[in-house]
Amino acid sequence: MLLHLGNDYMIPTKDVVMIADIESTDSEITREFLKVAKEEGFIKNFAKGEPKSFVLTDETIYYSNISSKTLRKRMNYVNRLDRDH
Repeated sequence: MLLHLGNDYMIPTKDVVMIADIESTDSEITREFLKVAKEEGFIKNFAKGEPKSFVLTDETIYYSNISSKTLRKRMNYVNRLDRDH
């Protein structure tokens, strides 16, 4: 199953480790983590404009213009579909 991140970009739900609000980057540790990830090319920005959330996978961090709350709802919906079929 796929998770739609906005702007016609999707990723496999099985790869998602964490979905977080971009405002959670108030933490110095998180800001440093994202800064290093960006410098090393691990971030793909699918948000056109200011990102609202980021999705962590085992190899990549995706920025999305969709809120983390909405992405989590989509993940839960997709997981229920996958479980029920």
